[in-house]
Parts: sequence; C-alpha cells; structure tokens
Amino acid sequence: MPKQHLIALDLDGTLLSDAKEISTKNKEILQRAMDEGHIVVIATGRPHRASIQYYQELGLKTPMVNFNGALIHHPVDKKWDVLHNPMSKRTALSIVQACYDLDVHNVLAEVKDNDYLDKYSQEIIDIFYQTTDDTPFVIGSLKSKLNEDPTSLLIHPKEEHIHTLRDHLDEFHAEVIEHRKWGAPWNIIEIVKKGINKAVGLQKIAHYYQIPEDRIIAFGDEDNDLEMIEYAGVGVAMGNAIDPLKNIANHVTVTNEEHGIGTFLEEYLKLNAKVR
Repeated sequence: MPKQHLIALDLDGTLLSDAKEISTKNKEILQRAMDEGHIVVIATGRPHRASIQYYQELGLKTPMVNFNGALIHHPVDKKWDVLHNPMSKRTALSIVQACYDLDVHNVLAEVKDNDYLDKYSQEIIDIFYQTTDDTPFVIGSLKSKLNEDPTSLLIHPKEEHIHTLRDHLDEFHAEVIEHRKWGAPWNIIEIVKKGINKAVGLQKIAHYYQIPEDRIIAFGDEDNDLEMIEYAGVGVAMGNAIDPLKNIANHVTVTNEEHGIGTFLEEYLKLNAKVR
C-alpha cells in the first residue's frame, strides 16, 4: 500500500479547463488516486455554491476550502467543525466608502452563500451565478443592505484606479485584511480577513487526516495559491501559472488545458490510467 497523500486542487486555471470542465484524464487519474487511498480536496477562492458541482463530479467525501480559506467546511459531514472567518462589517463598510469615493464599477459582499451586490450588473451576475439556481442575493447599497460580517468583499474597479485602491487598502487596512487581484480578464480585487489563505485551510485538513507536510501535494496557478504551494511539501505550479508561483513551487507541470494535474499525479504517485 503506497503512503497516503493529501492532494489539494485549485479549480480555475488548475483542475478546470478554460471551458470550466474537468477533463476525462484528470477525472480518471484522480479516481485512481482515491482508489489507492489518497485523499483529494478542493481548495478554491470560489464560494461553496460555485464549487460543489465539481466536488460532486469527482465523488468527493472530504472537507472543502472555500473563499481562499475564509470558510472551511465538510459538504457531506455536518458534524465536521466548520471554520468561518469573516472580516468585520465595520472594516468592510469603511472599504465600501473608499470604493464609492473612487467610483468603482461595483462591489459584491459574500456572506457564505448569500451575496450582496451594490449595483445591479448583469455582467457580474453572469460570472457569479453561472453555476447556480436561485442563489439568494440582495441588490442595493451595501451601506444599508449589508447587515453581517462578510466572508469576502469583491471590488470591480475602473482599470485606472486599481493601484490607487490597492495602495489605499495597504495604507488604511493592512492590519486587518488581505487583498489580491484576480487574473485576466477580470481586474477584480478580492478581500478577506487578515491571515486567511488556502494554506490555513489545508493545514486544518491535513491535521484532521494526520498527513505530514511532505505528503501534501498542492496544485495552483494564481497568487491566491502562493501560501498553499509554499506550505505543501510537494507544491506544483501549472504550466499556465504566474511566474512568482512557478518560482516557489517544487515542480511545474503542464497547463490546465493539457491535464497538468493528471499528468503529474500519474508519474509522481505511479498511477496508471486508462485514458490518455
């Protein structure tokens, strides 16, 4: 019996193809890994509602990391200890005011699976609700509508205001929040509570399964994967990953379009898959 590994998968640009699908090769090899006793988990910036379909497609029965670590929960075991680490509403509303001052396109606050959208925007709704039916969301000024601590805040600034806004966040809120910019084509700035990242979630799950760091394999492609790739004993950057991630990763595999996860695991864990 091979030594049990914990395999952590980012979704967008990593497990998923550009068409947002899991390739047959990736699915086959992950299934083979699970059959051999390895543990597969999803660690994503997405909320639960936009990742559960992939969890189900892979047939997982493990905890999941959502919102880059701000929510760690177990979709099928309600007794599992949920960790929800939102930022304070006061901080969020102070940031919202700065967004108003800069006249950003829009701001979205997420409270677990409930969403608050500052201004109606079909474009934003299409991005966030493509995977759901009847997701509960409220449209209207966050100053009056947001009534609890948000899990994350997503800001869609004007291109020319990105640096100004991020400088403002560093100057006034660095003690209490983390912020990152999404990859192209969306210049969305994502904000979560200070000290929250995917590695925090992965560490909790690894402890739960008693898997040492050297047997944690993590895959990612963007800057929200940096801490997780650094934490894992086997940090793997995708071929399409940003350079800072490739620089700290232990390995670089091929791209998400070339089944990079399956390709790496097949060789690293000595798995054989029927599909090529």
